[in-house]
Amino acid sequence: MSHRPNILVVMADQFRAASLGILGEDPVSTSHLDRLAADGCLVRQAVSSYPVCSPHRAMFLTGMRPDVNGVTLNVNSETAEDGVGLRDGLPTWASALRDHGWRTGYIGKWHLEPPVPDDEQFGEGRREDGKVWDAWSPPSRRFGFEFWYSYGAADRHLAPHYWTTDAGRDERVDVAQWSAEHETDVAIGFMQDAGDEPFALMLSLNPPHQPFDQVPDRYRAQYADLDERMLLNRPNVPHDTDVAAEAGAIARDYFAAITGIDEQIGRLTAAVEQLDGDRPTVVLFTSDHGMQLGSHGLLYKNVAYEESMRLPLIVHAPGRVPAGASDVVIDSLDFAPTILGLAGIQQTDDRIAGRDRSGVLRGAEADEAAQDDATLYWRYASRSDPSSVRGLRTVTEKIVATWHPASGLEMRFSDLVTDPFELTSRPSDPRAAQLVARLLRELDDAADDWEGAAALEARYPSQFS
Repeated sequence: MSHRPNILVVMADQFRAASLGILGEDPVSTSHLDRLAADGCLVRQAVSSYPVCSPHRAMFLTGMRPDVNGVTLNVNSETAEDGVGLRDGLPTWASALRDHGWRTGYIGKWHLEPPVPDDEQFGEGRREDGKVWDAWSPPSRRFGFEFWYSYGAADRHLAPHYWTTDAGRDERVDVAQWSAEHETDVAIGFMQDAGDEPFALMLSLNPPHQPFDQVPDRYRAQYADLDERMLLNRPNVPHDTDVAAEAGAIARDYFAAITGIDEQIGRLTAAVEQLDGDRPTVVLFTSDHGMQLGSHGLLYKNVAYEESMRLPLIVHAPGRVPAGASDVVIDSLDFAPTILGLAGIQQTDDRIAGRDRSGVLRGAEADEAAQDDATLYWRYASRSDPSSVRGLRTVTEKIVATWHPASGLEMRFSDLVTDPFELTSRPSDPRAAQLVARLLRELDDAADDWEGAAALEARYPSQFS
């Protein structure tokens, strides 16, 4: 069965698409990723449907919408009290591959396990925001991953900790090494020890996520002399503001971490090339979301701007996926069925809403995929923010509808062709009404009872008369 490929998925947290050097946008060096993209398929329309950590990861693993998989907000001790967390027993691409004979493994940040009281003592502890984020995952809640070298959500890049496959909650391993480098060491060891059966490994790196200053000094030198305007070169950054100054300071370390991640990708791809035997290895490099880094006066993510939504995605699968670039849309929900498709597996479950894009990546079904270019955008209300958002993005346009319980509906429409940096909102544009109609159909098909839907329909009545 040597034709069954190995699967290596690498996710770098908060790595925005613009920071892939091959795209020529951010002033950052990623020579190893650029080479991987040149030899593989650079997917230019990869999108995070909910650009914050836990919701994207849950969709990425299951192909199921947030209300189905149970992760409507970031997972921590507060949201756990409200029932947020990946639901027991859900199938994932990992469980499907395990059931078909792949040796599965997970290394690094998980951030899908609701913390319990004991996690405060044995994990990272309680943060300044009063919440516990880090958690040990019981073996029964690893969703198809057999080998385990992971933690919940702990932001200690230079002094990370992990729970191994058989470790109890009180048996964590502490390491004095940059987390991305250490996890790459573990990943290379896993691949070398995989044996005759195919492996499916996910390596989940926390950098370039904050704390940004927790990056080895050796990566900092090439960004030290860049000033704010060179670092933040997008026209939607409001310079000479406090936000831009903070973003500029962050950017040096953010780009340094990305260059460090790139070095680990070089080590991984070299290890893949040295694997014994003739079994091919499919390598996917991506992220869970991007980062604003000053654009639109914002620093972080969980907003429907391109800096947060666009994902880097490289699919390197010689002999399976032609080298080049693709504009097929792959969003958070599409990853799970697409990964399985690349492995030659079909998963049938009515709860899976994602689309298998492996065919179009191989060069088939291009016309059909081009017509199916929509990505739903979600943001759910939380205790700290009662507003909620639904949106629809295509490769050319985007509508974003925010429902404020106190003040009503707020609309944004962007033409991504003529205004790629979303400098102007034109909610009265006739195309906005067409996109709203499409969004409402999508919400209806998803049985999403979003509380702003009635106001949205009333705002654009001509579409429904």
